[in-house]
Amino acid sequence: MTRPATGARTPDGRTGGAAVSAPFTARAHGTLHAGAWWVWALGLAAAATRTTNPLLLALVVAVAGYVVAARRTEAPWSRSYGAFVRLGLVVLLIRLVFAVFLGSPVPGSHTLFTLPEIPLPEWARGVRLGGRVTAEGLLFALYDALRLAALLICVGAANSLASPVRLLKSLPGALYEVGVAVVVAMTFAPNLVADVRRLRAARRLRGRPDRGPRGLLQVGLPVLEGALERSVALAAAMDARGYGRTASVPVAVRRTTAALTLGGLLGVCAGTYGLLASAGASYALPTLGAGLAAALGGLWLGGRRSVRSRYRPDPWGVRAWLVSGSGVAVGLLMTLAGRYAPGALHPGVVPLSAPALPVWPALAVLVGLVPAVAAPAPPSRPAGPATDRRTPREARTP
Repeated sequence: MTRPATGARTPDGRTGGAAVSAPFTARAHGTLHAGAWWVWALGLAAAATRTTNPLLLALVVAVAGYVVAARRTEAPWSRSYGAFVRLGLVVLLIRLVFAVFLGSPVPGSHTLFTLPEIPLPEWARGVRLGGRVTAEGLLFALYDALRLAALLICVGAANSLASPVRLLKSLPGALYEVGVAVVVAMTFAPNLVADVRRLRAARRLRGRPDRGPRGLLQVGLPVLEGALERSVALAAAMDARGYGRTASVPVAVRRTTAALTLGGLLGVCAGTYGLLASAGASYALPTLGAGLAAALGGLWLGGRRSVRSRYRPDPWGVRAWLVSGSGVAVGLLMTLAGRYAPGALHPGVVPLSAPALPVWPALAVLVGLVPAVAAPAPPSRPAGPATDRRTPREARTP
C-alpha cells in the first residue's frame, strides 16, 4: 500500500503523512569504480613496503583508516576493515614472539632479559632457541612487523571500500568465466551459512539436538540438498542465457594470446619483485611496464573469444582517475624518496635512537587523503516511518 504524499487527502478525507521518497538505490547517488579503490589501496601498500619508519607506517595506516571512515558504505563487505586491523595486530604479536624465542639477526648491547637457551646440533648453526633478548632486536622486529601490518590494513581498506561483485564484473572478457565462478562462489557461501543457522534454529525449537555428529549429519543433509537444488537452477539459468559461448578465433591468435598473457604476467612478477627489493629498482619499472602492456594485450585478444554484453557497466570517470592517481602518486613518491633519502625511510636500531618523521615523504603519504574529498559520498538510506522524529501534529501539517 502506498502512503499519500504530504498535503494529499486519502479517500476518507484525512491528510496524508510524510512524503514517500523514491526507492533507495546506491547507484542513484553515484558510485566509484571498484578498480579505482584497489589501485589506490595498492599504491598505499607499495608505499608501506618501501619504509620501516614506524611514524610513516602509522601515517599510512591513519590515511587508510580516515578514508575508510569517510567513504565506507553500509554494505556487508564494508565491515571487513576491522578484521584486517585485528589480523595486522596478530601478525605484529607473532613477529615479536618469534623475535623473543628465536632471536634476531641484529646484534644489540641493551639486554632486556635472558631466556634459557636450548642447544641445537651443528647443522642448525645460526638458529637459536632462547638466549639473550635485546632491545635492538625487538625494535628491529617491531619495525619489520609494522610494515607487514600496514600492508594488510591497506588491503583491508580496499576490501571494505570496493564491492567484490562489481570488481569481478569489471574483469576483461578473457577472464569472464573466472569472474563468474568467483561471483557464484561468493553468492553461495552466505546462503549456506544462512541455511545452517535456519536449520539449527528450527531443530532447537523442536527440542532436537543441533550439535554433535548426529546433529551435524541431520543439519548437513538438508543444507547439501538445498545447495544442489540451487546449483541445478543456476546451471539451467546460465545455459538459457548462453553462458560459455565463444567466438571462432584462429589458432595463431589463440597462441599469441597465451604467449602475451603468460609473458606479461612473468614481467609483472619480476617488476613487482624489483620494486619491493632493495636492489633492482633500475630495471623494475621498465620490466613492470612491459609486462603490463603485454598482459593487457593478451587480455584484449582473449576477450575477442567472449561473445557477451555488459549490463550496466561501471564508468571510469574523473573521480576514479583522481582516486587511483592519488594512490599511484603515493607509491611513486615513496619509491623516489627511497632513492634520495634512504636513511629517513629506514631508521637504524644500532645504536638505539628515536625515529624522525621526514617531511616530504610524510607529505607524499598525505596525498592518499584525496579520495576522502574526490570520491562520492556514501549513500544514506532515507528515513522511514520508524525513524520519523516529528510529532503527530507536525506530520499532519501540509
